Amino acid sequence: MGAPDPVGTLPGFLVLFDGICNLCNGAVLFIIKRDKTGKIVFASLQSELGRDQLVRNGLDPDALHSMIVIENGNLFQKSDAVLHIVGRMDGAWSWLRIFRIIPRFLRDALYDQVARSRYKIFGKKDACMIPTPELKKRFAAW
Repeated sequence: MGAPDPVGTLPGFLVLFDGICNLCNGAVLFIIKRDKTGKIVFASLQSELGRDQLVRNGLDPDALHSMIVIENGNLFQKSDAVLHIVGRMDGAWSWLRIFRIIPRFLRDALYDQVARSRYKIFGKKDACMIPTPELKKRFAAW
């Protein structure tokens, strides 16, 4: 894991993700391909930056059960984070924000079910993903 940027410097739209989760890593690559302008920046939850942001926002840095979005100082997690992400993606993906009409407790129940079984279904790595040289500019920390 590394932290090329100081912890105090945050991009306007930061996605924190479980860096050892195969599903999460796949989701990050999926998002990058659909964010051609590069407005979405990533960091692993396990990175110094990720752990610091969890603590600053009153979350347990060892409970890695949710993708987190920090947008201009506001924190979103679980299904709200996912809906914020699709809202920033290029193309027709932003229409998925319509799922905000579903009550959060229902959306989060589904999110939690996937989160609980993600390692079992998709597997996990021994260490956080290290981005390729061409992807490093999309990461605040890894």
